[in-house]
Amino acid sequence: MEMTDSLPGTAVREVKEETGLDVEITGLVGTYTDPRHIIAYSDGEVRRQFNICFTARVVGGRLAISDESTELRFVQPEEIDRLPMHHTQQLRIRHFLVRSAPGCR
Repeated sequence: MEMTDSLPGTAVREVKEETGLDVEITGLVGTYTDPRHIIAYSDGEVRRQFNICFTARVVGGRLAISDESTELRFVQPEEIDRLPMHHTQQLRIRHFLVRSAPGCR
């Protein structure tokens, strides 16, 4: 996030940079933080991460690999648990799926 960015504006920019897609923010899944969740990047940067997870809808662009992504695709919800991702990412997706299920609000 840049000092002049808003949180939703940062999400829109990051999605574009990492996926090539233009999105419109539609809601909030949640905020996530864990002081034990330390990320060490290959360039030597170390962070204690927090995450604000938004929902969005695609309004344009084209799905494209970037310097920050290695594979991009849309998947069915039942595939989520079989994908190689950090368990905290799976948690955020599960929270979204539960909250977007019919009758849940």
